[in-house]
This record gives sequence, C-alpha cells and structure tokens, in this order.
Amino acid sequence: MGTAERKIREKEILRSLILDSAKKLFVENGVEQTTIRAIAKSIDYSIGTVYVYFKDKNEILNALHTQGFSQLGLQFSALQNVHNPMERLIAMGRLYIAFALENPDMYELMFTLKAPMEFLDSKDNEEWNEGRSAFDALKNTVQACIAADYFKGHSAAALTFMIWSVVHGMCSLHISKRAGSVCQENGDDIVKAAFEEFLILIRK
Repeated sequence: MGTAERKIREKEILRSLILDSAKKLFVENGVEQTTIRAIAKSIDYSIGTVYVYFKDKNEILNALHTQGFSQLGLQFSALQNVHNPMERLIAMGRLYIAFALENPDMYELMFTLKAPMEFLDSKDNEEWNEGRSAFDALKNTVQACIAADYFKGHSAAALTFMIWSVVHGMCSLHISKRAGSVCQENGDDIVKAAFEEFLILIRK
C-alpha cells in the first residue's frame, strides 16, 4: 500500500471512529446533550480534528442516519433473488429483526431519536432517499404478494406500514428492555418467537 492509499485509509478509519463514538453518545446522552467536544474527548482527539471531517453535529447525525439506512437497504436488495414474494417478505422481516437486535444503537438512532428527522425536515430540497428506498423495497414486496393473490382486498401502502409497525414495535420493545420485563418466559427470544406467530397470521 502506497503513502496516498494509506492516508486515505487512515482518514476512513478516523471518520468511522468519530461516527461510532457519536452514535453511542447520541443514544446514551441524547443529541442535544452531546457536544463535539464530548465526541472528540471520547476518541482522544482534538475538537479541530472532528471539524476536519464534519462541519457540525447535524452533519454527523445525518451521516449516521444515512449509513444505517444504506446498510439496511443493501441487505434488503440482496433478497431480490428470492422470487416467491411471500418468502421474500418473510426473509425481509427476519433480516430486519436481525439488523435491529445486532445494531441496537444504530436502530435507535434510525427509528427512535427525533433529531435526525428534524434535520431532514429542514432540508427543503432534498428527499430522504435512504429511508424511502428501504420502505419502497418492503412496499414493492407487499405489492408483489397482492399480485400473487396474497392479502386479497388489502391496500399495499397501508398494509406495508402495518407490517413495518408490528415488526418495528417488537424490536423497539426488546431494545428498550421492555419486552423481557413483561415476557419473562423466553424473554431473550421473544422477538423471534413473536415474529413466527405473526407469520402464522399473515400466511392465512
């Protein structure tokens, strides 16, 4: 690896370090309470170093939001080779649950914290492409299910939102440690078990 390539690699590593640290602090302390100084201190770099990569906290927040939805969308796109739409829908649900449970901090930033959406709402001329792409992948699969005579009489948009809401709710309750406290039997596996119950309903 040459000098130029090594410097690019080092910059990528430091940028990722800043994002990982910020993500943890945003979730633990809240966005408003997290400062650039705190992010810099957590990675043992100067404030100036953080500003080399990001002009402000909102830019860090937006980068994390984009990163999370890009990762989820990329995983969804890999399922397009599953030709049966119902099986693809089920695979998307299992993938979504795995993503949420394996990346709880990122998941909370993507779907729980208000700040990312407040920032995006202020960007009048830009669409939330990553989030819309992930939702559209799910909606397209639901539409394919309807075309294949599943979910007769249902609206694709409303049904997509309902399916997402159910699975999201299970993941959020687990991540916030609410699920285990009320579902002590199989508490650690309750999300996956509940999803299997949900599948019995949607397969009918």
